[in-house]
Amino acid sequence: MPARMRLQRHGKKNQPFYHIVVADGRAPRDGRFIEKLGTYNPLTNPATIELNEESAVQWLKNGAQPSPTVRRILSYKGVLLRRHLQIGVEKGAISQEVADARFNEWKQAKDAKVASAKSNAESAKRDVAKARMEAERKHNEAKAEVVAAKRKAAAEAEAAAKAEAEAAEAAAETTEAPAAEATEAPAAE
Repeated sequence: MPARMRLQRHGKKNQPFYHIVVADGRAPRDGRFIEKLGTYNPLTNPATIELNEESAVQWLKNGAQPSPTVRRILSYKGVLLRRHLQIGVEKGAISQEVADARFNEWKQAKDAKVASAKSNAESAKRDVAKARMEAERKHNEAKAEVVAAKRKAAAEAEAAAKAEAEAAEAAAETTEAPAAEATEAPAAE
């Protein structure tokens, strides 16, 4: 059975973390392995991949078969391109310097693309936070306007009640005053 390059799961429930290993194809997923090539954390954005590229190229040369996910990881990190270029060097199609130059050119373009994606993700995150704060500010202003309107209505109602009470008190005083004068006047005669 050939060696397989595959992921070995670690981490808690709903928080996966993987080791990239070379293991016998008959071994269980999380069982014994021959060599650990690196780690893979899919929870970060972009995913964090640490890989011993030289060792991975050597295992591919020796015939290790990567799983589909590991194949995508190796492609993302440029290991498959490096292996392809190395085969060209071995056949004499290109020189080692040309192969290294092509790989370095690809690596720089890939790093620029990843950096751009990171900065876009960060700016999108900032924009979402800014929009959320703006929406919250508008909501708070609307809430403050409603509270101010309620307080104004309550103050107007209180002022109206106070004016009504004063008017009623003034009316009561005016009705009491003539009645008091009328009762005082006959007694004075």
